[in-house]
Amino acid sequence: MSRLPGNFGGVWTEPILHVDMDSFFVEVERLDDPSLRGIPVAVGGTGPRGVIASASYEARRFGVRSAQPTAIALELCPELKVVPPSHGKYGEVSVRVFEVFRDFTPLVEGLSVDEAFLDVSGLRRHFPSPVEVARAIRAEIRARVGLPASVGVAASKLVAKLASQAAKPDGIRHIPASEQIEFLHALPAKALPGVGPATAAALERLGVESVADLAATPERALAASVGPAMAHQLVELANGFDRREVEPDHKAKSVSVEETYDTDLAGKEVLVAAVADHALRLAHRMRRAGLVGRTVTLKVRYEDFETLTRSRTLSAPTNSARQISAVARALLDELAPTRPVRLIGLGASSLEQADAPRQLGFEEDGWSKVEDVVFEVRERYGEGAIRPGGGMGDRG
Repeated sequence: MSRLPGNFGGVWTEPILHVDMDSFFVEVERLDDPSLRGIPVAVGGTGPRGVIASASYEARRFGVRSAQPTAIALELCPELKVVPPSHGKYGEVSVRVFEVFRDFTPLVEGLSVDEAFLDVSGLRRHFPSPVEVARAIRAEIRARVGLPASVGVAASKLVAKLASQAAKPDGIRHIPASEQIEFLHALPAKALPGVGPATAAALERLGVESVADLAATPERALAASVGPAMAHQLVELANGFDRREVEPDHKAKSVSVEETYDTDLAGKEVLVAAVADHALRLAHRMRRAGLVGRTVTLKVRYEDFETLTRSRTLSAPTNSARQISAVARALLDELAPTRPVRLIGLGASSLEQADAPRQLGFEEDGWSKVEDVVFEVRERYGEGAIRPGGGMGDRG
């Protein structure tokens, strides 16, 4: 991940991002089959009752849409290439995308395999604006996963999600807090969450077509048509009131990094280097989340999927790459892999907030400052700018 150096600070008024992968199923298929690029493509069933699950933007120009019968899609676009779905593959790629999200912030609320809300307010000392965070996330997804993504940046979840739709395909839309009412009121009423076909028809009978019309309609009049609860919700949303916070999928009990290698790793020197690299990544992620951990766990998986783990609990919590690497090397010695390794994972648990008081020795404090410089260089120039050396894992 590449971040801008500096200590920007300040309060961001639009810290909510909605990241939505563009034509996710189609773009995943294109990773494996480049011949699908630039042509109308859909992922879906090909039988007589087949339904479209995802359509490329080239196909959408012909009117092809998700949830549409495949037969109708082919009538609209005879040149359409229909690819059967590969759900296991989509899940694997989704995990990689969400790893990118969590490399930026632990405050990630997944909505589906291809979209999530992120609260990036904690990055205000590392980026000049949330828009720069959005740019960095899109670039990281493109570099690490090879997929396009659209991002909405706003003060609330409601506006961020609507902004990401306006950003498609493969773009960013930032709605300043001072402009969100203007943005909302220009949208059709059916753009608001909860306005399905039945509610939309009820609103049309009242002469309500836009969000501006909705905001101007008395709540009592709406309640008679759509019910009191829905009426109150719609009036709140139409006026830009959305107090929902980003709710992470679960409170973090551990922080981890892992990688499945294209070519299995063999030999102690190669494995030690891989573990040291994992230690840097893990420490970086913990620092960004403001966490320290007391227990370090190493996971090794062979090509036949046999998986071995070892853990060690420290006397004091840490997020030092040097300490984590030393423990991970010791755990690797305990495991002593006898076969080529396809996956290595490294995690920290028994987490605490990093700002909790704890005593530092002179040597540890000195190494912490060195690591600060290391992480700043890696953030500015990429993870490959500085790789772990032998000293990072020394036990002395």
